[in-house]
Amino acid sequence: MTDILKRNNVKIFGNGEKVVLFAHGFGGDQTAWKYVFNAFTANYKVILFDFVGSGNSDHSAYKPELYNSLEGFAQDVLDVCAALQIYQVIYVGHSVSSMIGLLAALEKPEYFKKLIFLGPSARYLNDGDYIGGLERNDLDGLFEVLDSNYLGFSRMMAPAIMGENNPVEQQEALVESFCAADPAVSQNFARVTLLSDHRSVLPYLKVPSLTLQCMDDVMAPETAGQYIREHTPGNTYLELHTSGHCPHLSAPEAVIKAIKDYIQN
Repeated sequence: MTDILKRNNVKIFGNGEKVVLFAHGFGGDQTAWKYVFNAFTANYKVILFDFVGSGNSDHSAYKPELYNSLEGFAQDVLDVCAALQIYQVIYVGHSVSSMIGLLAALEKPEYFKKLIFLGPSARYLNDGDYIGGLERNDLDGLFEVLDSNYLGFSRMMAPAIMGENNPVEQQEALVESFCAADPAVSQNFARVTLLSDHRSVLPYLKVPSLTLQCMDDVMAPETAGQYIREHTPGNTYLELHTSGHCPHLSAPEAVIKAIKDYIQN
């Protein structure tokens, strides 16, 4: 137990019986939830953690071969649940952590009561009639910059991810978060994320879920969120009236309300 909690830098807040577990997305760590998690500590036990290789996790535990697919990151989630012996968890995952949570729930559904997907995508690349938002040529160009100039990649991607309509300070904060990450881990995590395709497993999810969709989200456009709604049993779809891919940073009140409305029903 102690090793996992240290490995994933697990933090526990609140004393409620029901558990809310927040999972951060690519390029960040648990501090991404700083404007959201306190709204739940009065009535829930809140769990924050860093994926191995991110934030203040034990970076020596990161092995590329263990994290060469999203299943490796899903194992982090399952390890945290097992270490804390928590069941019927309300899981909130941002971006790629939406599919990470889905994979964890497919493996061990008993750990989860509800899943909340914030800006999810089952596949980021366009594929025939499927619109994920990215073309392969564009992605290859991104990987080139990622490998040769990680700082440049961070400065290029952060404004698009945050949403150019949101304040410059928020865009800069995301740049800082990206730049604080381990470039080698980020390079691997980016490829694993952006080349992933989990459309085929959506129909097998048994745990109820909520898709929270933002407007003008370049990483997870409305077509991606609607695809999840249409192909995932028990999925509810809600569009947030906010732009960009990080509403938990740019519009936390809207995210808090949407989560509370869903989990209190």
